Amino acid sequence: MLPDDLTGLAEDVLQRCRERGHMLATAESCTGGLIVGCLTEIAGSSDVVDRGFVTYSNAAKNQMLGVPMSLIEEHGAVSEPVARAMAEGAIVHSDADLSIAVTGVAGPGGGSPDKPVGLVHLASAAGVGQTLHQRMTYGDLGRDGIRRETLRDALEMLLRQLAKD
Repeated sequence: MLPDDLTGLAEDVLQRCRERGHMLATAESCTGGLIVGCLTEIAGSSDVVDRGFVTYSNAAKNQMLGVPMSLIEEHGAVSEPVARAMAEGAIVHSDADLSIAVTGVAGPGGGSPDKPVGLVHLASAAGVGQTLHQRMTYGDLGRDGIRRETLRDALEMLLRQLAKD
């Protein structure tokens, strides 16, 4: 269903999680569940994947992950502080000890001069003080292209987080 290069990355993430005894949760906005979908495309992934949060709306980010509405109002949903809060909230609200979160503008509309189409913030949490962040500006690759590249970068960020163990 997904390209082999992406499922290969997902297999690597799952294997490294198994080796290190990690459970994983995703917190997704602009990808709408593609990350957890890619991970669960692999048979046997239930021993690593705890759950996936699809938090497309600001209310969902607040209700499901505990992202303060004041943080969203101050920085906007597509921001580093919100991505970090999503990643950390995924751990707090699950049985996982490793998470990945993404929030961005996938287009085709919805962009602004400071937050153009193709801007995505990714964050991965692995315990207190262990949250990585990456700001990506993909440009207007089209909705599918932006979401696909976000999926790829999310899996690669998880591998970087796992390499720190």
